[in-house]
Amino acid sequence: KQWYQRRVRGVAEEFGISVSLDPKPVPGEWNGAGCHTNISTLKMREEGGMEHIMAAIEKMSGKQREHIAEYDPNQGRDNSRRLTGRHETASIETFSHGVANRGASIRIPRQCAHDGKGYFEDRRPASNCDPYSVTSRIMKTICALD
Repeated sequence: KQWYQRRVRGVAEEFGISVSLDPKPVPGEWNGAGCHTNISTLKMREEGGMEHIMAAIEKMSGKQREHIAEYDPNQGRDNSRRLTGRHETASIETFSHGVANRGASIRIPRQCAHDGKGYFEDRRPASNCDPYSVTSRIMKTICALD
């Protein structure tokens, strides 16, 4: 992540512009920037996978605070400006999920719901998250490792 940030900032400097990975660098009535994360396991992608998708979502529903704390480098403070429940974002305070619902914490794509298998999208990680921490937190939860 640090390498990426340095490289992006270096390229921006070459063009005389600045870059921010902050999830909401400019205050206002807009949704900010997230690092939406798609999740699937082999069982989720196989026939009957929706059962496994729903089981994972159920596990995640009980770990809202733990996930939010890992989803930005400031234990949720950065994301609190973005996850307001408005502008196609979920509220940082509550967990929600739904099919094709861009305002939910977890979105199940319409095609996956139709097919009964596939993946789901966690829309809560902030644009400045550590993707390895996000992945680790999700796996700890859905694989019951904590």
